[in-house]
Amino acid sequence: MKTILIENARLLVTMDDTRREITGGSLLIRNDKIVSIGDLTGVDADLRIDASGCVVTPGLVNTHHHMFQTLTRAVPGGQDAALFGWLQTLYPIWARMGPEDIRISTLLGLAELALTGCTMSSDHLYLFPGGAKLDDSIAAAQETGMRFHATRGAMSIGESEGGLPPDSLVEGEQSILEDCVRVVDRFHDPSPEALIKVALAPCSPFSVSRDLMREAALLARDKGVMLHTHLAENDEDISYSMANFGCRPGQYAEELGWTGQDVWHAHCVKLDAEEIDLFARTKTGVAHCPCSNCRLGSGIAPVAAMRSAGVPVGLGVDGSASNDSGHMLAEARQALLLQRAGFGPEALKVREALELATRGGAEVLGRGDVCGQLTEGFQADIAIWQVDGLETAGAWDPVAALVLCGPMKVRDMLVAGREIVRSGTLQTIDGERLLRDATAATAALMR
Repeated sequence: MKTILIENARLLVTMDDTRREITGGSLLIRNDKIVSIGDLTGVDADLRIDASGCVVTPGLVNTHHHMFQTLTRAVPGGQDAALFGWLQTLYPIWARMGPEDIRISTLLGLAELALTGCTMSSDHLYLFPGGAKLDDSIAAAQETGMRFHATRGAMSIGESEGGLPPDSLVEGEQSILEDCVRVVDRFHDPSPEALIKVALAPCSPFSVSRDLMREAALLARDKGVMLHTHLAENDEDISYSMANFGCRPGQYAEELGWTGQDVWHAHCVKLDAEEIDLFARTKTGVAHCPCSNCRLGSGIAPVAAMRSAGVPVGLGVDGSASNDSGHMLAEARQALLLQRAGFGPEALKVREALELATRGGAEVLGRGDVCGQLTEGFQADIAIWQVDGLETAGAWDPVAALVLCGPMKVRDMLVAGREIVRSGTLQTIDGERLLRDATAATAALMR
């Protein structure tokens, strides 16, 4: 059995049920699990990692992303648009992508997340141009060694039927459901410690039919997988729901079976008090994406009210064409600032923002019993942060410094006890080659 000892940490931030923070603590890993934490003086191990001067946290968890977008950051024409106009600018570019673009873009998105301390990420792939499949993004995740929730998205209502996406990017609904069965059967690992899980994720209520939303919910429960979509993202979203469905998005979701512990919705910027109560009662999760919401001018999600009511909330970086970054600590900082700007200085505390980025995200993704904490028996998904550099010089509280003084790159990062980042360098993939491939792929899309 391989053992790893992370020792001499300036501070271990456990995020356990008592929110312990251990000064000078150490942590012992055996294979993929944490087996001991605290004062481990005299303990031997196959590999010792000196965490002197570092804060050690659970790996960060990203609950919403569109990694296929990583090759289309900062695109002219979409830089200053709201959601619907932004989509109409990007759809024609995404339509020119193919399987290798999806693989490279996903690999690039995961590499960026890994270098900034993220150990587990969801990914919402809802278009499949040029013969691309969900398989292409899963292959990229397997290459990195990160924990990955691949969601099989879909769009079925094109421009000719009053939808936003070009007809070339939509699929027939029967084909969508058949491929959902295929990818779940082929890739989904139901075990608690799984590296790869699959969820079903029709893109949004305005890009698929009522029937597909309902059928996807029935299929997901039959297969024992989770459900994900966009909901109540901005004012246009609310207007569309009222005009086309005669109700608000939360009511629409409830009617079609899209509430419960096995469901998480992205954004939820415009949930009202009744919808927040619905989500709290049903334990329906929310992926809060503050940077993207700011970038698209969508508004400030009522995260403080959600948390107070008992809604499970995690953080998401969202697609790299609407963020245009993939840094979870930056997302935690933005969440903190937005809640305080919108709802007052007590709306969200610093450690609560970090909690959203760790155990909060794990709970939203249904992994709260094995991930998101530094606790004995939990998976060894761990981020080690150097906090004695220029960025944090002068900081009195090293934990608060992670959120307030960053963003910073992670020094070391492990997933299931495997080193993914060591001394700030990717270990499982060739970063220089990835950069060359991504640069070439972007140039080809621009041409």
